[in-house]
Amino acid sequence: MSNVPQKRLRIAVLNRIFSPTGGGAERYSIALVEQLAQRHEIHVFAQQIDHQWPGVHYHQIPLPFTKPRWLNQLWFALATWWKTRRGFDVVHAHENTWHGQVQTVHVVPVKYSLLHGRTGWRLALRWLKIVTSPRLLTYLALERARYNVSDGRCIALASSTQEAVMAASFPKSVAACQVVTPGVAAVPGRSTLEQRLAARAHLGLPLQGRCVLFVGNDFRKKGLPALLQALADLPSDVYLAVVGNAAQKALVQQELDRSGQAARVFFLGALPVVDVAYAAADCLAHPTLEDTFAMVVLEAMAHGLPVVVSSAQYCGIAALLSADVDALLLSDPRDAGALQAALTRLLEDGTLTECLRMQGLRFARQHLWSEIALQQEVIYCAVAARG
Repeated sequence: MSNVPQKRLRIAVLNRIFSPTGGGAERYSIALVEQLAQRHEIHVFAQQIDHQWPGVHYHQIPLPFTKPRWLNQLWFALATWWKTRRGFDVVHAHENTWHGQVQTVHVVPVKYSLLHGRTGWRLALRWLKIVTSPRLLTYLALERARYNVSDGRCIALASSTQEAVMAASFPKSVAACQVVTPGVAAVPGRSTLEQRLAARAHLGLPLQGRCVLFVGNDFRKKGLPALLQALADLPSDVYLAVVGNAAQKALVQQELDRSGQAARVFFLGALPVVDVAYAAADCLAHPTLEDTFAMVVLEAMAHGLPVVVSSAQYCGIAALLSADVDALLLSDPRDAGALQAALTRLLEDGTLTECLRMQGLRFARQHLWSEIALQQEVIYCAVAARG
């Protein structure tokens, strides 16, 4: 702390949903607010607020409409610009807005998703789709303004894998990018047998058997369909606990019915505190198709869970992990057979499991929010000094 300037700053934090059940991006911004609220005057601007913390000032932004989503995004950007245009040393946006000296990137840019790798007639067709879509035009315009670094703003990336994406999409922004990974508040380690049984009872899970945990609000993007397929070939005492937006269940109902494993899958909904699910589980499966980092993997490691996770091509945290040392990595998260084989290794090989558990705890201790918040604080002080 002695290396960090001690000036107390007035900081505005912009995030449409400020709730621990919102997802990784929301929990990232919440964790930083909690860490820095005692050192700075922090104001949160959000449309949905489910959080209270001593010393934090909350400002509700009206939600006149939820759909179309792109119009609400534009409205949120405009409303927060108006409210924060004066009186703040730093404006930190976790959303697609044109204002804010600090911009944290939690998702792959729309420009990259739409245009990267397309050439010839495929590129022409994609541009035709863009120019005829108010939604896409709005998102692209907001992104272009967001990643304009001519005013000296800083762009915070959740993982190093995003650097190549930003270079391909907004090359002029690269010099302004810094990696500020997510963290964990503590490293509680593996739950005892008594704690595990209590957690399972609390969640309504079977007390006996082996529990594979899945955590994610977007079931398809995070790889649940492949996990349902893999479950069919795992021993009968293995069951799956799914934490995330309950409304997503309907989107994977077909895969659930096809797997024939509905009785072994327990949908727990979005939990305000996921710790109890980590305490109940034997391992975590995260066969995600797209994650800039994947906080759930780090959190599972902090709770002593061995992890199966997609490779760095799909998941940012994997770039920091050594295969078969820190975690088991999937070269293709859509390959249900490979996922089943990896989970079998975790559930059957006690030596491997213990090694992964110990390495995971070591890795988690290197990513504490108390230290990561200092990195963010240095960025705040630098942009505030530039005015």
